[in-house]
Amino acid sequence: MSSRPAAGGGRWVEVAPARVDRWVDGFADRHGPPTATAQEYGLLLTAPDGATAALHTPPGAPPGADVPGFVAAARAPRRIGLLLARKGAVAVGVAEGEKLVVSKVDTRYVQGRTAAGGWSQQRFARRRDNQAKAALGDAAELAVRLLLPEAAHLAAVVCGGDRRAVEGVLADRRLAPLAELRADRLLDVPEPRLAVLVDAIAAARAVRILVRG
Repeated sequence: MSSRPAAGGGRWVEVAPARVDRWVDGFADRHGPPTATAQEYGLLLTAPDGATAALHTPPGAPPGADVPGFVAAARAPRRIGLLLARKGAVAVGVAEGEKLVVSKVDTRYVQGRTAAGGWSQQRFARRRDNQAKAALGDAAELAVRLLLPEAAHLAAVVCGGDRRAVEGVLADRRLAPLAELRADRLLDVPEPRLAVLVDAIAAARAVRILVRG
């Protein structure tokens, strides 16, 4: 379980699906038995002392009208696509439940910034831009080859890394079916590698909870 401050007060907590029911029990012990209200994002728990916990349905899971229904939906195995992109690195995969069943990682060199000025700086900038565009093109081809054939069977596509890089990949018109499945969640991941892709499965399936009070 991870926790971080939330804008506007409170904190975000990420809980593995298998532990959500125990987390709710702990919330009830601390604040009193809560009432559950279905929301567009998931489920809102309101405790007698005024504390609230907003449980956000994980990508691809159906909504739950109460805590048992929400927990069952979050725990259920589902097929999700993963697209992680940063600069010249990309990782794509398909997870069936908690298992990675399809994966590919690719890295292409993209030159860093230079301190040189004038014409030399412009030349390096053009070269860097061309390298970045080529890297995005390669990433899109990878997504077309591995993810696009799975689109009809995916409950969601979860992306991670640099938002501009991800959007650059999904801008390819061929990937429109994947863009339609894209979850709002953007995973904060380091440079994509196979181990990072495997770890992203748990992050994509986690239940995000906004706790206030």
